[in-house]
Amino acid sequence: MTRIVVVGSINMDLLTQAPRFVGPGETILGERFVTVPGGKGANQAVAAARLGAEVALVGALGVDAFGRQLRQGLASEGIDLDHVAHLHDDASGTASITIAGGENQIIVVPGANARVTPARMEQAQESIRRADAVLVQMEIPLDTVEATVRLGARLNVPVILNPAPAQQLPVEWLKLARYATPNQHELAILLGADPATDFRELMQVAPCPIVLTRGSEGAWYREQGDPIHQNGFPVEVVDSTGAGDTFNAALAVFLHEGLPEAVRKACAAAALSVTRLGAQGGMPRLAELEHRLRKQPG
Repeated sequence: MTRIVVVGSINMDLLTQAPRFVGPGETILGERFVTVPGGKGANQAVAAARLGAEVALVGALGVDAFGRQLRQGLASEGIDLDHVAHLHDDASGTASITIAGGENQIIVVPGANARVTPARMEQAQESIRRADAVLVQMEIPLDTVEATVRLGARLNVPVILNPAPAQQLPVEWLKLARYATPNQHELAILLGADPATDFRELMQVAPCPIVLTRGSEGAWYREQGDPIHQNGFPVEVVDSTGAGDTFNAALAVFLHEGLPEAVRKACAAAALSVTRLGAQGGMPRLAELEHRLRKQPG
């Protein structure tokens, strides 16, 4: 069984659907409210577990109602939570999301996610040493992102860096990552480049191999030579939330089959994820992915 370690955020998403956005000092009646498990780290861990991997998550939660609910949900997916800290002096991370007229406004309070420190990475070193791949995103402190890529390089474990939310990173860090997985917008920010530059040019000058997501168009990938295109899998889109996290998880799970096959399966998994509501709610299981690939090899 493929072993994956995910280093990242765990949030409770608080979703309010409203007829419009409110102005300063204004109160209106909302239409619907739900709480949904989220955070890029948790999402990627759930997606990888459903695709058949043995998954360990490195993160932090408060000892509060949200923390208990999030921990229970992750445990029910079979995820190893030995390296998810219990913090009595901080709240679990939240994302307050208002949806109106097809747009959204989001306020993220990192809470315990800000306490996912390099020291926690060292504590998880043995799990990482045994891993086939490590996933890390950027909803946690940047010094922990650096510590993750450095530890992976030291232990010769491939680290997949998902640069979201996007920031420019030092070239030295990028050289340590086995792959970076931005979209077109994130790639330009990551490299500090002109966003008008053709993404294929940026892929060729990036200091590490790039797997670039393009939504319904699929993905482009490059280790050396010219970038290669993998077609997307046409589906009827219900909710695109979590598609990128599903893609990254699948890439890590199937990386041992070679990059072209991993990208193909990642595109198929991401396509399946948008056919149902919710980030984690739409993430497919391995049998579903295999069935789709038999019907449409891509």
